[in-house]
Amino acid sequence: MSKPALGRGLGALLGGNPPLPPATAPLPAAAAVPDDRERVRRVPLNRVRPSPMQPRKDFSHESLKELADSIREQGIVQPLIVRERGGFYELIAGERRWRASQLLNLPEVPVIVREADDRSVLELALIENLQRENLNALEEALGYQQLAEQFQLTQEQIATKVGKSRAAVANATRLLKLPAPVQSYLRENRLSVGHAKVILGLPDDQHQIIAAERIIKDALNVRQTEGLVAKLLARPARLTNDNSKPKAIVPIDSNVARLEENLRAKFGTKVHLKYAHGKGALEIAFFNDDDLQRILEILNISAD
Repeated sequence: MSKPALGRGLGALLGGNPPLPPATAPLPAAAAVPDDRERVRRVPLNRVRPSPMQPRKDFSHESLKELADSIREQGIVQPLIVRERGGFYELIAGERRWRASQLLNLPEVPVIVREADDRSVLELALIENLQRENLNALEEALGYQQLAEQFQLTQEQIATKVGKSRAAVANATRLLKLPAPVQSYLRENRLSVGHAKVILGLPDDQHQIIAAERIIKDALNVRQTEGLVAKLLARPARLTNDNSKPKAIVPIDSNVARLEENLRAKFGTKVHLKYAHGKGALEIAFFNDDDLQRILEILNISAD
């Protein structure tokens, strides 16, 4: 079954409003818009506040400057969407336009005021950013996690709301299992999501950090990273958590290691392949019911 079109909720929120004239031009008479909920108002810029539920945390200064230049020439062609909160207007959609307006020191901005609860605000903020590909991988993952934890939504419900597959939501949230240094490398675009998925195949934070630093130092691509991870897994001894006593492991045949790594990348989780003389076993790890369902979907197996 296909997912709803991405941005359907955002389209309902924003749709039907003609572009605004430049900021210096007078607005059309409010009476021309019969539905008061659709009425564009001009409010002081200093009465607009960002939403604490905005999933996007990183805003490129260069990109904002370009947007500010455009607003200086053309005005704000799409009003900000806000809700009234404690005497101020809290943004639902349009934070980039609001930030660019601050760069220009605009006295006021056009807004449409809507009624929306916290859940709707977070959903619409996610949709807006995903639709415009403005979120980095970790911001996207944190948004999904917030929907799951704050509003008790399942991964299937989240996927339906944002127009993604369940597997995409599950794979995104797995990035939050990476240790903090590796998450920083990912946020700074020093590692790609492809790199991160491969690194997740390593058993602990220490090895994941070692792999990430090696990838950056040697500028490894994803295929080369798979080889690195296979070598790390095939080492004859691995330190325990107290960094004192080695724990012996059985060396892995290079071909088996490569196949095992390909399986890790495919399923996005830990995979252990035992193989000898044409026989063996395949173990695929999962960590909760949603994770198991994601793996079953990849295998095209129904849980029913």
